Amino acid sequence: MKRSNTSVEMPHRGEEARLKRRVKGKKVFAAVKLSLATCVAAFFAVLFLMPIVLTITNSFMASSEISANYGSVFATNEHGGKVYISEKVNLKFIPDIVSFSQYITVLFKSPDYLLKFWNSVILVVPIVLFQLLVASLASYGFARYSGKLRQIVFFAYIILMLMPYQVTLVPNYLVSEWLGLLDSYWAIWLPGIFSPFAVFLLTKFMKRIPASVIEAAQIDGAGEWQIFRKICMPLCKGAICSAAILVFIDYWNMVEQPLILLSDGETHPLSVFLSKINSGEIGLAFAVATIYMVPSLLIFLYGEEYLVDGITYQGGIKG
Repeated sequence: MKRSNTSVEMPHRGEEARLKRRVKGKKVFAAVKLSLATCVAAFFAVLFLMPIVLTITNSFMASSEISANYGSVFATNEHGGKVYISEKVNLKFIPDIVSFSQYITVLFKSPDYLLKFWNSVILVVPIVLFQLLVASLASYGFARYSGKLRQIVFFAYIILMLMPYQVTLVPNYLVSEWLGLLDSYWAIWLPGIFSPFAVFLLTKFMKRIPASVIEAAQIDGAGEWQIFRKICMPLCKGAICSAAILVFIDYWNMVEQPLILLSDGETHPLSVFLSKINSGEIGLAFAVATIYMVPSLLIFLYGEEYLVDGITYQGGIKG
């Protein structure tokens, strides 16, 4: 009887050992897989951060050092055309001597750059605020009511959203000219305020709100305005912040609209200047680009949690 017990226990122990080795192998494989994914993600993160770091560090270089490192990139011939770069460009992340001369020029000696910065603020902030206001009201209507007319209008919104702005730029120009809005901020504001992107995003989000929540509010005697203001808006806070961040970044970097719709260079935003870098303004371009990145970075860092929440939230009430 003792031999039979031993023979039964031996296969059981062998099976348990094989199971442990298998579990250990899976853990090692998962650890290796996680390490490789982390290394790949870190590589691409460093790759994408390099231009930002290069811009910030080079903004503290003196003009002579910047010209010595990158002058050949922006060199032109006697006809104003680009020349062939025969020498290797020296990418430097650490300046030889830290200089604030570029920032002093931008902030104090040349007010044109600050004027263009505030032009960007004047153009973008009204678009973000009123686009969210229009999108909130329109999205509530699309989410609450159904019908063929609603489907047709919402389908038209999707088609307009899929079109790049360059496709609708000529119609916007013709309409602005017909309305007498050319060379005014309204030529930029009106197409931006009624842009379909925020409407699409908020409509899809509001549709995820459980119908039982709306029905409970109606049973308690809440009207449409109360449902919109006290239920839909608080639940859509993450989506609204997400739309605000994306809309701000989109219009903060616009170039084509001001160039086509605003002929006066004094009303152009700072993004237009950054697209027209001259050979004698390379250092200023680094400093201006650094200043221009600050609002976008601050808004993203402040609203990162809302941005992720607005993208991943599936509706309902959080506990």
